[in-house]
Amino acid sequence: MSDQIIPKVTPPSSTSSPASLDPEREDLLSELGQSRYFLRHTARDLTDEQASRRTTVSELSIGGLIKHVAATEAHWAEFIVDGPSPADDFSAMTEDDFARRADGFRLLPGETLAGVLEHYAAVAARTDDLVRTLPDLSLSHPLPEAPWFPPGTRWTARRVLIHIVAETAQHAGHADIIREALDGARSMG
Repeated sequence: MSDQIIPKVTPPSSTSSPASLDPEREDLLSELGQSRYFLRHTARDLTDEQASRRTTVSELSIGGLIKHVAATEAHWAEFIVDGPSPADDFSAMTEDDFARRADGFRLLPGETLAGVLEHYAAVAARTDDLVRTLPDLSLSHPLPEAPWFPPGTRWTARRVLIHIVAETAQHAGHADIIREALDGARSMG
């Protein structure tokens, strides 16, 4: 991994989306942007080594959290469009599948913080475009069978987007704790 330092992230603009959007979509885009900003801002001025470092008893690192949030957002955006996929069947997962899933929470050899942030920006742009263009936020799909979802539950696109905001905000808080333990810098307080 390189020792490249990632520059500061610019806060989202309150006028980042066209005025023609309805207030609900504006609110979703604003909350997504704010949550993403806090997560990305936590990585400011870090080297790849620092972004990979664990500073708590968990396996989490700032780079790993950003990588995970990007993958999760991309997955949920695909769910909005296509519904559940066969890959969502947790009962069929092998040990290798679970190992690959765990790798989604850390920077692997050859991965860089800059690369993860670039990928996350691309994922965010696609999700934002989906929020702007999806004909109906009430479109729903059944959730995949998993121990944490009640059987037969359906989520609307609106509910999925709220979940993405919550997931991003939760992990931004995790990243803030890791960053403060790393070098004393704080992002959210």
